[in-house]
Amino acid sequence: MLLLGIDVGTSSTKALLCDEMGRTMASGSAGYPLDTPAPGWSQQDPQAWWIATREAIAQAFSGISASRRAEVGAIGLTGQMHGLVLLDRHSLDAKGQRDGALAPAILWNDQRTASQCEQIETALGGRLDLVRRCGNAALPGFTLPKMLWQRALQPDVWGAARAAMMPKDYVRFRLTGEVATDVGDAAGTLLLDLESRDWSAPSLRTFGIDRDLLPRVAESCEVVGWVTRWAAEQTGVPEGVPVVAGSGDNMAGAAGAGVVTPGSILITLGTSGVVYAHTAAPLRDLDPTTPGRFHSMCAADGTAHMRGAYCVTGCSLSAAGCVRWMRDVLFPEADYASMVEWAGGSPPGSRGLLFLPQLTGERCPFPDPQARGAWIGLTVRHAREHIVRSVLEGVCMTLRQIVDLMAGAGVAHQRVLVGGGGARSALWRQILADVLDAPVLTPRADEGPSLGAALMAGVGAGVWESVSAACAETIEIAETRVPSDNALAYGPIRRAFAKAYPALAPLNPDLGEIDRATVTQS
Repeated sequence: MLLLGIDVGTSSTKALLCDEMGRTMASGSAGYPLDTPAPGWSQQDPQAWWIATREAIAQAFSGISASRRAEVGAIGLTGQMHGLVLLDRHSLDAKGQRDGALAPAILWNDQRTASQCEQIETALGGRLDLVRRCGNAALPGFTLPKMLWQRALQPDVWGAARAAMMPKDYVRFRLTGEVATDVGDAAGTLLLDLESRDWSAPSLRTFGIDRDLLPRVAESCEVVGWVTRWAAEQTGVPEGVPVVAGSGDNMAGAAGAGVVTPGSILITLGTSGVVYAHTAAPLRDLDPTTPGRFHSMCAADGTAHMRGAYCVTGCSLSAAGCVRWMRDVLFPEADYASMVEWAGGSPPGSRGLLFLPQLTGERCPFPDPQARGAWIGLTVRHAREHIVRSVLEGVCMTLRQIVDLMAGAGVAHQRVLVGGGGARSALWRQILADVLDAPVLTPRADEGPSLGAALMAGVGAGVWESVSAACAETIEIAETRVPSDNALAYGPIRRAFAKAYPALAPLNPDLGEIDRATVTQS
């Protein structure tokens, strides 16, 4: 049997085929653009995800024989969390055979919903009470604020909506015609009851959300649909293949790295930077002094017969996304390998140049949708190698702040694993180990979320009895990167970095006002 994992990411969709030993047989990827029509806005056309899914599967299938394609026995999905897709009645009636998205999908890093977040917190007695109710603060990237924004600002769109779902769930709808989500993605809406692992009736009443608008909630390894004949013709996947609920990219990435028990943390260097820890119970009071910096959600290890565990994450909204932005804007003719080679020519600390990676607002280590990025300390002595290295260091410094906050709140760890596209860089892995002053382990398979989705599919299909059993049989460590002599140099750099955001934060509202005025005038 082959297992297909599909990862609907922010910049591309990936498809991975693995066997029952977890060995990657083939993979494919197809990209799409990000639309930012106004300051703080971030959205995409859901149809682009479906097109990219078909292309990615076709690429993966091109790497195996026709006879092996018939061996695909289960599909798991993962992807960017919190995005809002609204479908109309005609789409539901067509069972996935037409696009039908009523508007562009508002994404996880969108910042337009600040007033809706205030509305939510006020309705529930403040941010701390909200976190104690659902494990998360009302941050602009979450799904409920987007719903309230759409209802208030685009009432025609909202009025025509008959189903609301997240990005990976839209792709599964196209594959199966079924409307469903998993407990992990559902926890990122602000509407899930973490104990019952189902929609919260009190929250739905408070905000006037019709339960019929929301998908049914399933555990991650639970089968929620089967590939339709139409989707089989579109993708080449055999008709009738079961599709499990899957989970968000953070949870699936943890499964793909083997972080499925307490004591290990996973740092993901993806478009965003995430610190993830597996927990036995939801941790609502993890950070009562600044509620909202951490997210308590459901882990991706539940089955149709067994409820799953929980997790806590701290998410910095821009990590590898900063490197992509820098390449596109400053060095469009360079490839990533060349840029990393330049960075290797810079000393630690980039000759006193600090980079704040808050290019799309921030969640953690400080929940601030108005946060902006910055280079601090530029002089005529700085060259491209210092600029590039400062970006890599700025992301690692921010992740170190999150790790320290999490440890200070009682989430202990003995192992640090790293994944995501940025983890393919040996230099970035070394900088991370030096900044953390701790060994950093890299799993052999570097397609964490899509592999995690495939493992969930295998559990749903009966290949393994649990996600932890699947990880024990399949996950191997390829490298342990220990701190170098440079780790000592990062002590004073961390102290300087800790002062940077508090010093610049008072400027952010003024800068945002200038930005909005400029857009209005143009």
